[in-house]
Amino acid sequence: MNKTALIGSIASLGILLGIASGKAAVQTPQETHSSAIVQTNQFQPIEQPLRNKIAVTLGGVGLIGLQLWWFLFNKPKSQTAVATDENFQEVTVTVDGGYDPSRIVVQAGTLVRLKFERKDPSRCLEQVLIPDFHIAADLPLNQVTTVEFMPETAGEYTFTCGMNMFRGAIAVQATNNSNKPTATQVSVS
Repeated sequence: MNKTALIGSIASLGILLGIASGKAAVQTPQETHSSAIVQTNQFQPIEQPLRNKIAVTLGGVGLIGLQLWWFLFNKPKSQTAVATDENFQEVTVTVDGGYDPSRIVVQAGTLVRLKFERKDPSRCLEQVLIPDFHIAADLPLNQVTTVEFMPETAGEYTFTCGMNMFRGAIAVQATNNSNKPTATQVSVS
């Protein structure tokens, strides 16, 4: 999400809240003792104590700050894959309200083994999809599911849940080693 869209969204939300609160402040009370309803076409300001105005303003500024932090400054957790004795790069990914780590750094030309450990019972996280490597793996609850593949080309590849709501990335870095196997191998266990 770019900064212009974020600022536009925040401004739209402010305008919408301003309109909604304006309608609430303009409502006139109905008289219950008389059958005639008196309506005026003027705004009637509702006086609020200063502490209420300050609390609402500070709450709004705090929420705006939280949104800015979440969309602009929140960095995904990144982890570099660890080489094993079996010529694999391996990372364990905890699936609990998302993916941890959500960014995995691997080297091109070396087999990758991702171990997904699902702890979240939500249906959305029952499956992991890595479309660039043609992988769709079911993730049983409280079990580890191993996914293996060979990234041959450097780049950024996404993986998502089955509903495409939670995302992660696999950052494949180029290597100078020419003795690595080049055949693509995909395996899910």
